[in-house]
Amino acid sequence: MSRVRPGGWLLAVPMSLLALATIYPMVFTVNVAMKTRREYILDRFSLADAVRWENIATAWSSVGLGRYLVNSVVVVMASVVLLLLIGSMAGFALGQLRFRGSSALFLGCLAALFAPFQVIMVPLARIMADAGLVDTYPGLVLAYVAQFLPFTIFLMTSYYRTIPTEIIDAARIDGNSVYGVYRRIMLPLGAPALLSVGILNALFCWNDVLISLLLMPSAEHRTLMVGVTSLRGQYSEDIPTFASGVLIAAIPVLVIYLFLQRQIADGVAAGSTKG
Repeated sequence: MSRVRPGGWLLAVPMSLLALATIYPMVFTVNVAMKTRREYILDRFSLADAVRWENIATAWSSVGLGRYLVNSVVVVMASVVLLLLIGSMAGFALGQLRFRGSSALFLGCLAALFAPFQVIMVPLARIMADAGLVDTYPGLVLAYVAQFLPFTIFLMTSYYRTIPTEIIDAARIDGNSVYGVYRRIMLPLGAPALLSVGILNALFCWNDVLISLLLMPSAEHRTLMVGVTSLRGQYSEDIPTFASGVLIAAIPVLVIYLFLQRQIADGVAAGSTKG
């Protein structure tokens, strides 16, 4: 034990600094959200004199963050469901089924991971405009699916490749079709990976600003992150109100992580050790 402790301290110090660097921005945002404008101007780093909820109420009601919250929930849920459905099917096909062109399709998905959204932004906007999908929920959902599907396919394919092929062969011998193997065998076995990928995709879609701002120009259909961004312009000199909007947008993400952090870790561990 005496030999382990020095190494443990060497690891604990940088990890503690990393944790502090991660936690401090959220603590700073909460502290600023509790301040008055005068307190922030006088000393932005000092602690708030009291807990005040007026800034949060102002941020919630001034630009209609409630409506934007509903928009984000609807779009994120629909996008994640489609991503998991298509991604799990494609992952099963590329990871377990052998057919002509499967390797090329997988390499194409890998190549798509390296293409930044800015490269396809203009063509995507033109396609959506020609199809009449600009400023519609289906248009934004399809854009999210197109943007994050390569990542989903890559992870699900990597996970399904770790499952022994003998399980698939036994299921086919028992009379299951390819769809039956996918529904009865692969979906239950892939639950840890699906949960992890679903949470990651939900965070990606929730935190997005660029795609939503491009395809949802009207104020009525804005997502929550775009609504918070509009607070920065409306309250450019009232930083506590803007910090309150940022806090409102961050709370759902924090809740998801706090309640599902074990599932995220278990899913990643299962994908790296199975088979």
